[in-house]
Amino acid sequence: MNHQMTYYPFMRQAQRILKVQGLFAKQEFVNFEELCELFAASKSSIRRDLMELERKGVLRRVHGGAISLQTRDEAMDYSNLAISSHDEKARIGVKAASLVQPGQTIILGGGSTIVEVAKGLNDKSVQIVTNSIPVAQVFWNSKQAEITLTGGYLYPRLGVQLGPICEKMLHSVSADLLIMGIRGISAAGISDSNSLIVESLRAMIRAAAKVVIVADRSKFGRDAMIHVAPLSDIDQIITDKDLPAEFQAMLREHNVDCTLV
Repeated sequence: MNHQMTYYPFMRQAQRILKVQGLFAKQEFVNFEELCELFAASKSSIRRDLMELERKGVLRRVHGGAISLQTRDEAMDYSNLAISSHDEKARIGVKAASLVQPGQTIILGGGSTIVEVAKGLNDKSVQIVTNSIPVAQVFWNSKQAEITLTGGYLYPRLGVQLGPICEKMLHSVSADLLIMGIRGISAAGISDSNSLIVESLRAMIRAAAKVVIVADRSKFGRDAMIHVAPLSDIDQIITDKDLPAEFQAMLREHNVDCTLV
């Protein structure tokens, strides 16, 4: 949750429910503990609020908080993301797949660009660990790649598995390479707009000997809501050839290999 958010202590339940509903109109996921702090309310009070909003179809309660079900900007939906900047994503995917050597263990994150990476690995003898259903589906008929899904709560809009089960599995993995997408890249590091996703991303980074980010130029210069990792945790970023020079210089300053395709 944004640390600059206004706090609302000592509200009546009806007022509090309206404010909570407003939060879910603006963001995908809200943390349970942070809601208690935000409204200076007990856990039982916030739990009743969330149950009431779930009954109304506003949200779905999940481990650690709740996910919005409200009609809103669908820019983050997998189906829309898959269409956006497709040519650039296809080129990036081909290049990222070329980094993978037979016999390696690879973690693949979620997202439409990673699906393009997966297409280039279909005929390689590798072990793939992923939390993405669309990525796993690429290998449906593969006779070479071995696929392991992390398990966990299925986040419907993006088709990824998340939460404690997913994170526990990732903590047990040791991989040669992680290839993942991200929502924002700046001098502060990489960031995402969904706090439910962030812990899985961090677990993937810790599990891999080498971390490669695949992202088109639209992700640069953006600080999404939640910091994931500093640029020092990233080994290589593969992006499109039109990345502005200022961002290329930023990556060089932080010793991140920048590959333009």
